[in-house]
Amino acid sequence: MQITFLGTSSGVPTRSRNVSSVALRLPQRAEVWLFDCGEGTQHQFLKSDFKSSQIRRIFITHMHGDHIFGLMGLLASCGLAGNPQQRIDIYGPPQLNDYLQACRRYSQTRFSLPIKVHRVEPGKVFADEDFVVSCTQLEHRVPAFGYRVAERDRPGRFDVKRAQALGIPPGPIYGRLKQGEVVTLADGRRINGAELCGPPRPGRKLVYCTDTIFCQNAVDLADGADVLIHEATFSHQDAEMAYQRLHSTSTMAAQVALAAQVKQLIMTHFSPRYAPGNDIQLSDLLSEAQAIFPNTIMAHDFLTYAVPRQPEMALATSAGS
Repeated sequence: MQITFLGTSSGVPTRSRNVSSVALRLPQRAEVWLFDCGEGTQHQFLKSDFKSSQIRRIFITHMHGDHIFGLMGLLASCGLAGNPQQRIDIYGPPQLNDYLQACRRYSQTRFSLPIKVHRVEPGKVFADEDFVVSCTQLEHRVPAFGYRVAERDRPGRFDVKRAQALGIPPGPIYGRLKQGEVVTLADGRRINGAELCGPPRPGRKLVYCTDTIFCQNAVDLADGADVLIHEATFSHQDAEMAYQRLHSTSTMAAQVALAAQVKQLIMTHFSPRYAPGNDIQLSDLLSEAQAIFPNTIMAHDFLTYAVPRQPEMALATSAGS
């Protein structure tokens, strides 16, 4: 699981930050899942090493423009290159399908690949053999949802040397034993695969919360996550503005991370008011958050973060311009 931030500004783009979009790369299945799709997201794709043909799922948090104005353009472009592409599944608030249908009708746009829109409600929104995605409602001026991507636990590591010592012949039987099956050998011995495997390896958990003010639902959604991506639109010094607009401060994001006992907090969705040269700058927001939750970093466009399998260390890198 690898996260790349395609837009980290709130409300409007700036010279260095586009509006909201986060790409989750799943290398084991050659897929990209998007979380929000602000204006200019497909331009950010062109500056990265992503391909639109890799997009398989798009999760929209709410209907504000800085989170959806790039969606119609991206969908209209997908598939135009003539490359075969699977259906794109889109998940979001009840109004999302009406919005896309209106855009298609008034622009007379025909998508060149299958699109399916799913109306989300709190609870499980998607599941397969590898992942479970759930959502909960946050507190914002319009209905807004946070998403949790949970990788399913994997079987423990198979002890090949022990299997060989027991005289178990290699081959398809090893695959069955790795899954914990009880297998009868040719000599009549019954081997319990679970006894040849280590403890299950927990799957990784990623949570995406924006836009919202501090709320218990965000804490519950983020419980024990490996990575929490949380909006931090305002500085703690501008808390009154955050309450008025139902956005989070840097300290609210840190409080969610602390209460949920996450491993890593990545803040995003910053107000342009904290530009270099102003009285309060983004470095101040980072200091505010780290005073509460030290394991906090600040996203910027094209920051890439690899979610580790414990006890490996995560790797954060910069890419693009």
